[in-house]
Amino acid sequence: MVPKIFKIFISIILIVLSFYQFYESFFGNGIFYLSLSLFFILIYFKNEYIFFAFLKLRKQDFSGTKKWLDRIKNPEKVLVKKQIGYYHYLYGIIESQKNLTVAEKSFRKALSFGLSMSTDLAMAKLSLAGILIQKRRKREATILIGEAKKSDRHNMLGEQIRLLKNQIKKI
Repeated sequence: MVPKIFKIFISIILIVLSFYQFYESFFGNGIFYLSLSLFFILIYFKNEYIFFAFLKLRKQDFSGTKKWLDRIKNPEKVLVKKQIGYYHYLYGIIESQKNLTVAEKSFRKALSFGLSMSTDLAMAKLSLAGILIQKRRKREATILIGEAKKSDRHNMLGEQIRLLKNQIKKI
């Protein structure tokens, strides 16, 4: 994996090289170098390993998702702030199958770094609330469910919110 500073450095060099090619009237080479620099700018903002981990998660392949996430050795150095949030979000989803304490820590880190989509934010809060319900921490779970309801703008998680509210009543 290429560190994020190198991605920006390579894209700047390619942009300068493309302008030089345009100046020398080699338009084909200039367009090629410009598109190549745009590719490096794209992978600066959207990490390829997180993308592949999301694809594995869509297929419910948790071991494959964990393999892709394990390829990211030092997320704080390599990833942008929002990507770090998604790294911990995916890791929390995987760990919620096995270890609730580790999953709780991962979801809290994901919420602290932030998630760009409101539905993902609501899902992280709901998952964390579910963990807290299982640990019998009713007050924190109620607060998180309220925040998740506010974050869920398209009402995609309405049924899950109702289920968690019913579970809180049983505590």
